[in-house]
Amino acid sequence: MKAAGLTGAELRVIDAKNIMDLEYGDLERVRELVRGAGFETVSIASPLLKCVLPNAAALDTRFEHDIFASKHTYEDQDRLAQRAFAIAQMMGAKIVRVFSYWRTVEPEKTYDAIVAALQKLGDEAGKRGLTIGLENEHACNIATGAEAAQIIARVNHPSVKLVWDPANAYVSGEDSFPEGYRKLPRGSIAHVHAKDCRMKDGSTPEWGAVGTMGIDWKGQIAALLADGYAGWISLETHWTGPRGNKMEASSICAKNLHALLAD
Repeated sequence: MKAAGLTGAELRVIDAKNIMDLEYGDLERVRELVRGAGFETVSIASPLLKCVLPNAAALDTRFEHDIFASKHTYEDQDRLAQRAFAIAQMMGAKIVRVFSYWRTVEPEKTYDAIVAALQKLGDEAGKRGLTIGLENEHACNIATGAEAAQIIARVNHPSVKLVWDPANAYVSGEDSFPEGYRKLPRGSIAHVHAKDCRMKDGSTPEWGAVGTMGIDWKGQIAALLADGYAGWISLETHWTGPRGNKMEASSICAKNLHALLAD
C-alpha cells in the first residue's frame, strides 16, 4: 500500500477473519500494524445489516452473497453494532459501513425496516462521534443511486451518510454516473468505493482495472470534487489482475486512480 502511494486503510478481513470477529489482542496488533505503517484507519467495513430481513419477500437470487468471512444473522445485529462502534473507536475510524439486508424480489417493501434500523444506528453512532455509512450494494435492497437517495431522504439523520459505490449501482442496471450520482443529495456521501467492471451478456460483471472498464471514473471524480467532496476513495480488490494476482491488481488500480486524480 505504501509503494502504491496509499495513506489510509479500511478494515474488513484480517487473516481470513472478519474484523468483527477478531479478539482484542488481535485488534491491538492490527491497530499497531496500521499506525506503524503510517496509515489512518478510515472506516470499519462491517457486515452490519448484511443478512436476511425476517418476514420479508423471497430473496432475489440473481446476485452472489459476498459475506467476507462473516456469518452473522439478523438476531446478531444489535450486538454486532456495539462491537463495530467499539472497534471503530479503538482504531480511530470515523465511519462504520453498513448495508440494507439481502435484496428481496420486492425491495421497496423493506424500506420501512431499513429506515428504522438506520435511524437507530445513527442515534447510537452520533453519541460516539461516528458516522454510519450506508453502502449501495447490488445484492442488497439499496443498490442504486436512485434507491439510496430515497432512503437518505427518509432517514434524514446527520450521522447517516452514504458509501457511494458506482460499480455496484452499475451492476444493478443503473447508469451510475452521471444519472445515479446526480440523484444523490449534495453532501450525502461520506465515503467512496472504487472498482471497475463491464457487463458480460448483460448480467455478469467482468472486473478490471479502475478507469478502463464501464464506469466513467474520470467524470465521477471530477463531479465529486466539484460538489465539495473531501473524503476518501477506497480501492476494492474485486479484480484478480492480469495474472491472477490481487496485489498486482491493486497496484495497477492505485496507479490508475492517482492518474485520474491528477487529471
